[in-house]
Amino acid sequence: MDQVFTAFLFLLKMGNEIKSILVTGGCGFIGSNFIHLCLRERDYEIINLDALTYAGNLENLKDYESDSRYKFVKGQIEDPELIKDLMQEVDAVVHFAAESHVDRSIEDQKPFVITNVLGTQVLLSGALNSPRLKRFVHVSTDEVYGSLRPDDRPFKEDDHLHPNSPYSASKASSDLFCRASFKTYGLPVVITRCSNNYGPYQFPEKLIPLMCINAMADKPLPIYGDGSNVRDWIYVEDHCKGVLAALEQGVPGEIYNFGGECELSNLEVVKTILKILKKPEDLITFVADRPGHDFRYAMDITKAQKELGWKPEWTFSRGIEMTIKWYQENRGWWEKILSGDYRDYYHRRYGSL
Repeated sequence: MDQVFTAFLFLLKMGNEIKSILVTGGCGFIGSNFIHLCLRERDYEIINLDALTYAGNLENLKDYESDSRYKFVKGQIEDPELIKDLMQEVDAVVHFAAESHVDRSIEDQKPFVITNVLGTQVLLSGALNSPRLKRFVHVSTDEVYGSLRPDDRPFKEDDHLHPNSPYSASKASSDLFCRASFKTYGLPVVITRCSNNYGPYQFPEKLIPLMCINAMADKPLPIYGDGSNVRDWIYVEDHCKGVLAALEQGVPGEIYNFGGECELSNLEVVKTILKILKKPEDLITFVADRPGHDFRYAMDITKAQKELGWKPEWTFSRGIEMTIKWYQENRGWWEKILSGDYRDYYHRRYGSL
């Protein structure tokens, strides 16, 4: 009851007072799409904090470099002094920054603990000392729930967490720190969990952009195991609209699932890409499965639909065609990433990296 009353007071206090937002990881895939959405459909002032690790790309937001509503800050979320200073300037935090690639987490867990766990804790501590913070949105993943069998119902927000990879374990830990900050201190935290995203600006190591790029070059398309692993796919703009709804309407202390209601096996996704690109299926190459590979994810999005008025708008057929077209029309973007030349852009704009 105390938490419910605290949440009510925060909502009452917040009203329409959010004017400025600290977006962490805003140069990454989902974060940059979220900033595009905010600057296109809202009038928020955005501070984008990004460490510009390998997946952060300034070119994702080059159209807004001269926009007075947008400010870029290079830095790490685990830097307490920087976070303390930035928290004085904003009314809300939307926390995307994370190490997110499962394969990399299997090779080296440490960066995932530092960024995803320690970094989130530093942000939460900074938020507690902010004189004006009205909302803290923590963007998480469906992977914290674990793996589903073929006949299991989709994940719900109150399901227990059963992470199976170092990446998902680090995200589950950060989720629990967020919950503890609400329960212990009354920090107005909202947690969102989403299924697999796809769309523009996604780093080429992920399944869909990797398959698109390799298929366009007639290179082999590597698929783990037999390709039967199932994911729920959501177009990134739909996810970003869900995060925005959670920022503006979500109740502190609550969790909201977002998904595309589109379950497809990895093999089905790859075959769809090949069909659109008119490439032969013999480009598919099956490789040894990765350790602890979750079989299936699926999200129950009933709560987000009822409480936030949100639902996915993009069908997979429409979204995947738009995504492939984007990678076809933006070869320079991903070719620079693959060569590392995008770092020169940072030197030109902001000096030494």
